[in-house]
Amino acid sequence: MKFKQVFFLAVAATCILSSYAEAHKTPLTVIFETDMGNDIDDVLALDMLYKYQDAGVIKIAAISNNKGNNYSIPFIDLLNRWYGYPNIPLGNVEPPKIREGKKISYVEYVSNLKNEQRSDLFERKLSPGSTVEGSVAMYRRILSGQPDKSVVIISVGFLTNLSRLLNSPADKYSPLNGKELINKKVKFMSLMGGDFRSDRSKEFNIRYDIAAAKDVFSNWPGDIFVSPWELGGAVVFPGDLIKTELGYTPAHPLKQAYEYYLTMPYDRPTWDLTSVLYAVEPLKQYFKVSKAGFIETDDKGATFFNKSKKGNRYILTADKRQQETMLLRFKALVQQKPKL
Repeated sequence: MKFKQVFFLAVAATCILSSYAEAHKTPLTVIFETDMGNDIDDVLALDMLYKYQDAGVIKIAAISNNKGNNYSIPFIDLLNRWYGYPNIPLGNVEPPKIREGKKISYVEYVSNLKNEQRSDLFERKLSPGSTVEGSVAMYRRILSGQPDKSVVIISVGFLTNLSRLLNSPADKYSPLNGKELINKKVKFMSLMGGDFRSDRSKEFNIRYDIAAAKDVFSNWPGDIFVSPWELGGAVVFPGDLIKTELGYTPAHPLKQAYEYYLTMPYDRPTWDLTSVLYAVEPLKQYFKVSKAGFIETDDKGATFFNKSKKGNRYILTADKRQQETMLLRFKALVQQKPKL
């Protein structure tokens, strides 16, 4: 990437975030729901959230993991510490419905990297299998303490935890059941999932827990803005930027994870990044939003959108110009140095 373009992106990111923070005096409260370890876009998406928090635009109230991998939570803890936010609460799916296969994931690889002294390359306080708060209990505790209609949930993985939250009973944190608590405290959900093309595929986040997807799309009480497979698939993040722009520090967990995930050089669709962007910057320069409707999921995991004034589900799309603007935003945020 040429120096002038790098400089422009860095300045643009700083200016946009500063003006956005000025326009929103109170940071947006966000909970990030992730299947950390499946695809590298989860790490890119979380990197964006740290940058938004650096700028005072958001407050990450919690991060919830829905993937059955013993290294997912230690890796998220590692990221929190490296980016300077060691106290973000973590929740984990219990019990997990989707477990890791035999392949060593980037979450395990990066967590076990050593320096020349054979110490951990990146600080982390949690070990594989460490027990943290269950995600449903964590959601109920965090949500009960927030102002009404103030929390945005960003879901970029399986819907297991959110379905279980939806069906949770009253407890010590709130006399409300899950549906009532969500309706009272959540502003909206920004969700990556589904495929709404005519030749639709059974999208990954949906087909691995179809029952949860059916439940959430049918019964979630608030607005859900869906960034489908085809949107993130049309905006491709350049691997060259990872290689050339994250070398400002000897060891960068995003860089190490990206380079391990697939054989370099490679570019990657921005599925999860689109949902983060909409949650924080739901601007017309990036997105078109469908009219209201309902979403149905069949028994094989295919998703269908039906317009209806009575619905509160919305599908995000973007034309070519919006996609290009979106990609510039992603690049500007990811290459920006964290506050640390």
